[in-house]
Amino acid sequence: MESSGSTWSDDGRRTLGRSGIEVSALGFGCWAIGGEWARPDGQPLGWGKVDDDESVRAIRRALDLGVTFFDTADAYGTGHSERVLARALGKRRADVVVATKWGNVIDEERRLAVGSDDSPEYARRALTASLRRLDTDHIDLYQLHISDADPERAAQLRDTCEEFVREGLVRAYAWSTDDPERAAVFAEGEHCAAVQHRLNVLQDAPEMLALCEELGLASINRSPLAMGLLTGRRGTGQSLEAGDIRSRPPAWLPGFGDGGADPEWLARVDALRSVLTSGGRTLAQGALAWLWARSPRTVPIPGFRSVAQAEENAGALAQGPLTAGQLTEIDDALGR
Repeated sequence: MESSGSTWSDDGRRTLGRSGIEVSALGFGCWAIGGEWARPDGQPLGWGKVDDDESVRAIRRALDLGVTFFDTADAYGTGHSERVLARALGKRRADVVVATKWGNVIDEERRLAVGSDDSPEYARRALTASLRRLDTDHIDLYQLHISDADPERAAQLRDTCEEFVREGLVRAYAWSTDDPERAAVFAEGEHCAAVQHRLNVLQDAPEMLALCEELGLASINRSPLAMGLLTGRRGTGQSLEAGDIRSRPPAWLPGFGDGGADPEWLARVDALRSVLTSGGRTLAQGALAWLWARSPRTVPIPGFRSVAQAEENAGALAQGPLTAGQLTEIDDALGR
């Protein structure tokens, strides 16, 4: 693994790719605060029950601590996450950069994800609905949420996003996908600014980071804390509530089984603990610091459900990235 060497400004800010949009180096992911939602077959897609008032307090605390980037999706809680974010931001909407996603078809009344739609017509309907729920006249970063969409269809959607930019409804756009070849299709558009993809200290993505460097894209890091494994709060045999996606993990969610966290994954976390918690960092703060050291283009978006989690995550900003030597130590510990 090679690091391109991370630069860290005094205020911990980064730019979203070619867009010129400036954000805090840490974003907040708003999946968990959407609450419970599911597929029609009962597969949970949320993180369990949530307290909306606490979510609002957490977002406002994050703002006070310098976080200016919030990433949500129309699907999270089938619209609920967008509404909670809008309520929390209120008159401070102009102070932040809001990202949301489209592509999944939702049934808000039944809180179900009922399919996907990759048509340009649906993109416009979804955008209109997100603007209404977010109580805003524009989306700063609009992201395709169908990770495996057909590249030819995606090229049409890229052109549709360019129309949204011309109309002033969207400032920039991106694709949420773990496939560099797909990400490159969107990157052909003038106002494509980023790719959202999985990246954490346990799951590196060198090809995607190389693409971001080559094409001038921001790397928005989904699952920066490995779905909670890198928080230190998950133990072997620790049960998860029924409405939590990790209690019945789908195939794309490694690190968990029907019995909870995978012992082999927890052992890897333990192998990294001393490096990640050096300098007074918590385990989660160390995992975020690895991401910043991995590339100057990364913007991790850890999830949260409480003020305490917001404070811990935002506290990583004051510490900045790990050193090159610490990156090497981590690679050695994982046999990379």
